[in-house]
Amino acid sequence: MILDRKYFEEKAKEFKTKIDKIKVCAFDVDGILTDGKVYWSGEEVGWNRSSHTRDGYGLKLLQEAGLKVGIITGGDSLSVVKRYKENLGLDFLYKGNEDKVDAIRDLVKQGYDPAEIFYMGDELFDIPLLKIAGFSATVEAASPEVLESVDYIAKMPSGEGCVREVIDIIRYAKEIFPKLREF
Repeated sequence: MILDRKYFEEKAKEFKTKIDKIKVCAFDVDGILTDGKVYWSGEEVGWNRSSHTRDGYGLKLLQEAGLKVGIITGGDSLSVVKRYKENLGLDFLYKGNEDKVDAIRDLVKQGYDPAEIFYMGDELFDIPLLKIAGFSATVEAASPEVLESVDYIAKMPSGEGCVREVIDIIRYAKEIFPKLREF
């Protein structure tokens, strides 16, 4: 599937009013930043998963633009801490609690209005966050209740660039374009 510049420009225009308010971008891990599959990597690592580097770079682009970026996941594994907190240096990591409402409450306590928060999730327990967020997204493989609760449904599959797809819509709406060096 090819999503060209025109697609992103159109989607950015469609959601611009909501996206302009966004100051915080939060993402679920399993089923969003990963394909949802986990595998056992032994006692030292525990449950592991793979993620797409395009999504990781997109997260960094949002941070570099001054947005607060992080993870809200029900899972609790070393691989998530290593990838998103230590390797990518995201601003926050809420983990180990499927009741994710506490994470949003904490962000609100930090001074963010729910209208200033973007959230992307795919599971039934993500619905409260998806409904309260100022802008929300999921993937086509999410359950019907989740699909009905979001502003945008990504075309790219879980763990294969769906996060970057939404980040690019946010980038185009907020006019976030990295400065590239000339050769």
